[in-house]
Amino acid sequence: MEDILHRIVNVNGLNMHVAEKGEGPVILFIHGFPELWYTWRHQIIALASLGYRAIAPDLRGYGDTDAPPSVSSYSCFHVVGDLIGLLDVVAPEEDKMFVVGHDWGGLISWYLCLFRPDKVKALVNLGVPFNPRNPQMKPVDGLKAVYGDDYYMIRFQEPGEIEAEFTQIGTETVIKEFFTYRTPGPLFLPTGKGFGHPPDAEIVLPSWLSEDDVKYYTSKFEKGFTGGVNYYRNMNVNWELTAPWTGSQIKVPVKFIIGNLDLTYYMPRAKDYIHKGGFKQDVPLLEEVIIMEGVGHFISEEKADEINEHRYNFFRKF
Repeated sequence: MEDILHRIVNVNGLNMHVAEKGEGPVILFIHGFPELWYTWRHQIIALASLGYRAIAPDLRGYGDTDAPPSVSSYSCFHVVGDLIGLLDVVAPEEDKMFVVGHDWGGLISWYLCLFRPDKVKALVNLGVPFNPRNPQMKPVDGLKAVYGDDYYMIRFQEPGEIEAEFTQIGTETVIKEFFTYRTPGPLFLPTGKGFGHPPDAEIVLPSWLSEDDVKYYTSKFEKGFTGGVNYYRNMNVNWELTAPWTGSQIKVPVKFIIGNLDLTYYMPRAKDYIHKGGFKQDVPLLEEVIIMEGVGHFISEEKADEINEHRYNFFRKF
């Protein structure tokens, strides 16, 4: 795809696949679930043409990057360690980088800024506001109390269980179901009922997602979803590990963008946190919050041109 360079690099013993293009200041793109480096294909090309070096890895457990077998190998420390190590390998001359994150990549971006603010020039976070640690409640326990056992993050907790259901549904169908989900509210996956659609139901793709796109994602997830799902299985572990950062602020410049049809916008207390001062208090260098009307969760693909413009206008200040 337009001369994007692909290579495998060894980072702290982990073989990571990374896509990159361009010369100039580094922008690190961090994908979510069920995504890959490919999620950033439009951004890689656009930002490289504007004088940046775009770097987009497959995170551990995804695509052509190694997938350690142990669930415990997917904590926030492991993943942030991969990214710091990756920068040291592919851009050792760069002291700092611009960062863009989405979904789990958005959450990892916040951890990156929390643990190593010295490495981040500025962050554009898509869809996942900062989630300050609540010392009174583990995150999985809190979500279960609000949404019950059928909520997708709860269904993801038991190793092997959701993978078996996804195998029955079929990889391509699972990919299509996730990428076409536009309900502004929680996703439920009742046991044995999949996404609530008959197995032969037609799934109409949006204009921004082609059958070729689906085929690429499907080809990489045919080996299974375990690596990506293991991130969810570390939510309570991450809560335990980050106890020393309770009450800490994010001290890097941030721009936050979310679609008003994004399911994360409707998580408990999210809207109030974003709009009533809590977000700005925890992220004092938060420069702007943008709510994109009529846009769902996969915002970097659905509104690629607009997102590229927002990102460029923000990063060129620094």
